[in-house]
Amino acid sequence: MGYLNNAVITVDAILTTKGRELLARNDASFQITQFALGDDEIDYTLYNPNHPSGSAYYGEAIDNMPLLEAFPSELQIMKYKLTTLPRGTAKLPVLDLGFAAITLKQGAQLAVTPQTLNYLGNEQVFETSGYSATIGDVRLMNTFTGQGIQTEAASAANATATQTLGTNVTKTIIGTQFNLTSTTVNTLFGTNTQLRSTLTVTGLDSGARITIPVTITQQSLTTT
Repeated sequence: MGYLNNAVITVDAILTTKGRELLARNDASFQITQFALGDDEIDYTLYNPNHPSGSAYYGEAIDNMPLLEAFPSELQIMKYKLTTLPRGTAKLPVLDLGFAAITLKQGAQLAVTPQTLNYLGNEQVFETSGYSATIGDVRLMNTFTGQGIQTEAASAANATATQTLGTNVTKTIIGTQFNLTSTTVNTLFGTNTQLRSTLTVTGLDSGARITIPVTITQQSLTTT
């Protein structure tokens, strides 16, 4: 990772790890259909309306902030996407999963149903397009599926939800509810008693995002 020269306009385009995975399949699943804008590097607390040089310099510190080169991890880039919300919106939408963290024993099941708060005037707490959920290491899951959204993109994502390709073990699914069953494979633990990853959920309409830790605890083997 490096910095871009913010004195010139630079377009730094790369494929993410997920994009490389789709391209490597060579089955036409690599299709660029959408784009998003984000402001991950911007610290808006640096905006200074009391700058002694006047209003033209209120955003000087922000303008001079370094910009990061594009990097391929979909878990570490575009965390703060720019979204369009209805005029008069006073609060940004936030996601609530019902959990601050997830801890499962081997083979345990859990259903996660996201809700979006401060959304559409509190008239509804779900998003029409649903949510995407990304597990940082899908090897920790026996099953990792989404339900509730019947689009082509959702069907394609959910169909290969627990398959891995090479060293790429992150997986993204789409739905209004996500069903998790933790791994029963003891060899994944090695000498450890716990495995850790993250679950990142993003609202596909609001752009709201939340990441929580996931811990899988090994079941002790009993002998008789």
